[in-house]
Amino acid sequence: MASTATESKSDSKSEVVVVEDAYEKLSMDDVVSLCKRRGFIFPSSEIYNGMAGFYDYGPLGSELKKNVKDLWWGNFVHQREDVVGLDSSIIHNPETWKSSGHLDGFSDPMVDCKETKLRYRADQLFCSPIILSADTDNIVGYVCVQEANDSDMVKAAKKQAKKFLKEMGKKGEDIEPFQFKDLTEVTEEEMAQIPSPGSGKNTLTMPRDFNLMFSTQVGAMSDASSVAYLRPETAQGIFINFKNAQGTSRSKVPFGIAQIGKAFRNEITPRNFIFRSREFEQMEIEYFIEPGDDVWQGYHEKWLEDSKNFLVEKCGLREDLMDWDVHEGDGLAHYARACTDITFRFPFGTQELMGIAARGNFDLTAHSEGSGKSLEYFDETTKEKYLPHVIEPSLGVDRLMLAIICSAYCEDIVGGEKRNVLKFDPAVAPIKVAILPLLKNKPVLVEKARELYDSLKKRWNVSWDATGAIGRRYRRADEVGTPFCITIDFETIEIEEGEKETVTIRDRDTTEQIRIPIEDVIPYLSEKIDGY
Repeated sequence: MASTATESKSDSKSEVVVVEDAYEKLSMDDVVSLCKRRGFIFPSSEIYNGMAGFYDYGPLGSELKKNVKDLWWGNFVHQREDVVGLDSSIIHNPETWKSSGHLDGFSDPMVDCKETKLRYRADQLFCSPIILSADTDNIVGYVCVQEANDSDMVKAAKKQAKKFLKEMGKKGEDIEPFQFKDLTEVTEEEMAQIPSPGSGKNTLTMPRDFNLMFSTQVGAMSDASSVAYLRPETAQGIFINFKNAQGTSRSKVPFGIAQIGKAFRNEITPRNFIFRSREFEQMEIEYFIEPGDDVWQGYHEKWLEDSKNFLVEKCGLREDLMDWDVHEGDGLAHYARACTDITFRFPFGTQELMGIAARGNFDLTAHSEGSGKSLEYFDETTKEKYLPHVIEPSLGVDRLMLAIICSAYCEDIVGGEKRNVLKFDPAVAPIKVAILPLLKNKPVLVEKARELYDSLKKRWNVSWDATGAIGRRYRRADEVGTPFCITIDFETIEIEEGEKETVTIRDRDTTEQIRIPIEDVIPYLSEKIDGY
């Protein structure tokens, strides 16, 4: 694009100084407050005191979520020749879940507090013996804390241990470092000494399995024959439609089927905001490949690379907050040949963001046997029939939203003043451009600004702000992550014959401003936002 930038300056002509440790000080309470205050995410049913594990996306959150899903679909479906789309129903024939193993095996270990009646996931409660440094051969008691980052768990455990020792008359005595293990690993003798987070007493039951699927009734009758389930994952809808999608699209192995959709899990203890909720959205691809022990590794590595690139280059995640977690041994599902998670360091600790698994042909085999229908694929090249194996890149929309917000959070100093800003990548930013007439009481400025606003909103989500000083309006745009502000001022309208009308475009991250002709605004923004 050939634009003529005639001016370059920044807010108050001051350098932007980034506060480097801002993220280290960010807490989940800060994130939850930010999301509610700026209209990203609200507690569901808040006027009725909310409902644990459910959230509503506000004006900016719904835009951000739509942009994330559109970006994923464009990147992995529209821009590839080997992936097609699907949108399967939320409720399947219940036999689907019997064949897939969800009816019998889709559960989490649960413990109950017999006094408070609260329930906890056993693998999210961690206990440690309290051992006095002066007597390392004996355990004097136990602490029990909920899963968090290491420092927070140690801090909570120290507080419990201090209280316990005071009650025992051993106040101030030194103790050995904590040795945490989750409650799925404890014996009955140990459990009898472990305090409940709810009561503070030894009132926890031993772990038992809790099925996570939501059941419902279908039809007019309410008996065993009408029981159905809300899907706990989107993957099975792809597997049971394998033949339909492959046949109608005339796809040849290797190829993938992509789906974005809601899933539901009756989590025992939903926590960490939208990271683990009971209603969530998934973006998944089942990528079907030819069988063979020496085939899947190359595909798996390529999907790892493509997935990481998407998260960093397209979504704008901070690479320094990301890592890999390779599942091995008992960490692998019984049917998986390999699974690697892309992890993200959230304020509450490092957790799985996305999983890329080599699932073998377990699912197609299970549904073929359960339905009695052949799901074999005929390879025209080798003239063989086989059940394809699968590589599954699975990404939670809500978890990605949280990672994007965390990555975007920034504090800096501009002109001696602290600024809170969300540095969203322009491709995912909920508002792309803010239109700012310099003065709202000058009709000629407002009219020209409205013309540009009406033109741009045909392409992007654009905001209008004519109230307050221009610096205050810049800050409002910065706080919601708007990457560009366009100011229409007197230089726009007071031009000599033959001159072009120009506007000022301000960059959110650098605060630098350039002046370009109005006719160049759309090409300039298109390159910055859409990449072309």
